[in-house]
Amino acid sequence: MLRHEFKPGKLVAGLAVTGAATVFAGDAGGWWDTPWYVMVPIICGGLFLASAVSMADYSIRRRLSARAASRENTEAPASTSGSQAMR
Repeated sequence: MLRHEFKPGKLVAGLAVTGAATVFAGDAGGWWDTPWYVMVPIICGGLFLASAVSMADYSIRRRLSARAASRENTEAPASTSGSQAMR
């Protein structure tokens, strides 16, 4: 049983922030030298990619739910003529 709905945009944003933290940790640990402005494209690019993934996920879920709702509405309605005739 799923505890929550899967949101791929949040996953992409988390990976971008984790990547930025890794670059920052490598700089702090002395493994490499990273200028501060390298974080701007990592974070902004990751957030842009996360928003694009979220919009695609939203449109796919909306289309699938609309398709499921249209399938439910194509069936013939229940007849009430039987209960009307008994009165």
